[in-house]
Amino acid sequence: MLAVQRHEHILQALTRERTVRVAELAAALGVTEKTVREDLEKLEEKGLLRRIHGGAVAASDGDEPMLPPPVPNTKHPGEKASIAARAAASIQPEEIVALDGGSTTLEIAKLLPNAPLTVVTNDLFILAELSRKDRVRLVVPGGYRERNLLVGPEAVDFVRGLNIHKAFLSATGIHPAFGLTVFAGTQLPMKRALVEVAAVAHCVADHSKFGRSALVTFASLAEIDTIYTDSGLPRSVADEYRAAGVAVDAGYEDEGEKHA
Repeated sequence: MLAVQRHEHILQALTRERTVRVAELAAALGVTEKTVREDLEKLEEKGLLRRIHGGAVAASDGDEPMLPPPVPNTKHPGEKASIAARAAASIQPEEIVALDGGSTTLEIAKLLPNAPLTVVTNDLFILAELSRKDRVRLVVPGGYRERNLLVGPEAVDFVRGLNIHKAFLSATGIHPAFGLTVFAGTQLPMKRALVEVAAVAHCVADHSKFGRSALVTFASLAEIDTIYTDSGLPRSVADEYRAAGVAVDAGYEDEGEKHA
């Protein structure tokens, strides 16, 4: 089993149980306890858990889960609505748009008018929302179901053959060094495909995602045209990312930022 697969298993167990034991993980994964302890050390370095004697506990009971939720994430609803409104305003009629899986991209889908537009998505919640808008052309890459997402190599190959004007991507963490990160490695190929084929790639994420690093990186900051976030992000943090060459639209009232 690859290290990334072991790490996913460990974090899945933490999501369910909040505590894991080295001996139990070693038995479940078919590896030595030494290997498990090394895995826990690496995950602790990323801030994803806290080691204790004989095992580990979740990093913080207040953190959002690293796994994609089985139902839409309802945290920060006002912030997500603000982000979605500004992101949706950048979408023009007849464009081909990709909406990555996520609660903020779902809010974008809710705001899209029933107008000539092509939307590519593998998120079942977004598909359900847009299926009621008969003038929106839906393109579904296919694949197998993992929670609320359709994933798999055939779906990724399909997306790589498309011409996409704008992609709106979600992220579990946004970090100056690690870039845009997510928990599940199964999400990585689809996200990479969207970044690579889209003429413009945006990230939509509320302020709580900044400074966080999840398990795997799917895009560097240099690959993202704009990060749409909310005014809860301290201006000093926004300025740090802007100084690094990243456009940040935080919706500050006095800035009047333009939508790309």
